[in-house]
Amino acid sequence: MDKIIIKDLEVFAHHGVLKEEKSLGQKFLLSFELLLDLKKAGTTDNLNETVNYAKLCTELENEFKRKKYDLIETAAEKTAEFILLNYNIIKTVKVTLKKPWAPILKPVDYVAVQIERSWHTVYIALGSNLGDKNKNLNEALNLIDENHLCHINRASNFYETTPVGYLDQDDFLNGAAEIKTLMSPLELMNFLLEVEKKLKRERKIHWGPRTIDLDILLYDDIVTEDEHIIIPHPRMHERLFVLDPLCDIAPYKVHPLLNKRIIDIKNELKKTMRK
Repeated sequence: MDKIIIKDLEVFAHHGVLKEEKSLGQKFLLSFELLLDLKKAGTTDNLNETVNYAKLCTELENEFKRKKYDLIETAAEKTAEFILLNYNIIKTVKVTLKKPWAPILKPVDYVAVQIERSWHTVYIALGSNLGDKNKNLNEALNLIDENHLCHINRASNFYETTPVGYLDQDDFLNGAAEIKTLMSPLELMNFLLEVEKKLKRERKIHWGPRTIDLDILLYDDIVTEDEHIIIPHPRMHERLFVLDPLCDIAPYKVHPLLNKRIIDIKNELKKTMRK
């Protein structure tokens, strides 16, 4: 990935834990590495195909001074978020925030934090078998898209499917969606649980009826070790009600553990089920 580098943008702002830091202010130095594709800008010589770094620096200065934070960690986080939310062309940003006048009573050049943040591509499964199923799925998609840290890129058709596990319940309506998000896997999982709660999901019977069910299937190409956030979803390759809608939007996405395309996993599962 190509880079635009901005080094040591000097901004006078009012971040810090101490009262004096908030009232008097101090100097900060901000550096950025912006990861994006510069091929089109390089071949067309067109400013619209890249980032106007003069404009960006002005906007970053205004944004950095807009609020007062105790921690430079928070200031860096909000700066990275601002860049990614306002410049779609930028895929990843590395922010280095230096505090040269840090009140630590020791002879140092500066104290700094450095963070790297990116947009992530996530595939989720949706299901509902209580109430207005179609409405439930669409409301879930709307709630996800309303979060400023998420964006629905694509959504599948909805498929009516028979229940698995607990059979004494109505048929499900299932779908899948591709999400662009700045959230970590844990943040996203907690957010999806909040969406389920808003749509009155109740967990009374394992695999039982529910107004909405939201599962993370794939998050970039990561494989997690955390038993609370298992990615890829451990049973997605066994479920046609997951693979059918997922094939609508990402048939050639490669499963990071099985090293197979989603459409091939689906076709193999169908052959197995016919035997």
